[in-house]
Order: sequence, then C-alpha cells, then structure tokens
Amino acid sequence: MFITQVSVFIENDPGRLSEITGVLARENIDIRALSIADTSDFGILRLIVNEPDKAITVLQGAGITARKTPVIAVRLKDSPGGLHAVLSLLSNVEYVYAFVSRGENDAYVVIRCENSEKAVEILKNNDVKLLTDAEIFE
Repeated sequence: MFITQVSVFIENDPGRLSEITGVLARENIDIRALSIADTSDFGILRLIVNEPDKAITVLQGAGITARKTPVIAVRLKDSPGGLHAVLSLLSNVEYVYAFVSRGENDAYVVIRCENSEKAVEILKNNDVKLLTDAEIFE
C-alpha cells in the first residue's frame, strides 16, 4: 500500500520555492506534507499533495522538473518511541519525514525504502497502520 509523493528538482535560487508553491496554489492543489533536502546548488522538494497527477502536469507545464514517487505513509502512536518502534522493523530506509495528522494521539510519517514492497509486508505483519491517499486528505 503506497501513496504518491511528488518529487521536484529545485534550484537553490531565491524565490524558487515560492514559485513552485505558487504554481500549485493557483491550481488549488493542497500540500499536506513537504520535505526539502538541499545542497549549495540544488535540492529535492518532496510533496504529498491531494492531486499528484495534476501537480506533475502543472509543474512540468511551468518548466519545473517533477516526477511521482511511491512512498509508504504510516500512522503511529504520538508518544516517545512511536517512530522508533516502526523504524526498528525496517533495515533499508532511505528517508523519512513527518507531517501533521488530524488525530489527537496519532502522528503521520512518510517512509521511502530501498525495497518498498518488502517494507510494506513487514509493516503489515507487525500491525502498523498504513495510510492511503484518501485517509491523508480526509
């Protein structure tokens, strides 16, 4: 069970992030989560949005390099050790970022793994709640 992440190549120039978010805002695309990994010259902007296919289309139409990436989203207990309990099950995590959940006692986390299919199997076998795109935007 995967959700769709929009991965955007972003030059490390003043105003570039605002330009990208402006393209999405004009098209009424809701950003639910984001993460930026950067170097001195460029970065990768990772987004969870309500309409990933539309986001890719409008970003590419604006000359912005973007692609879809399947990632895992999990709901975990929002307490000390909650994230560790999930990550300790996996050995091939490439990156992780959290985002705001609407539940009082839950946290939502995006996980990208080297072998995502195996990671999903492991998480399911350990009763970790995997989220769908629809659940994220309810």
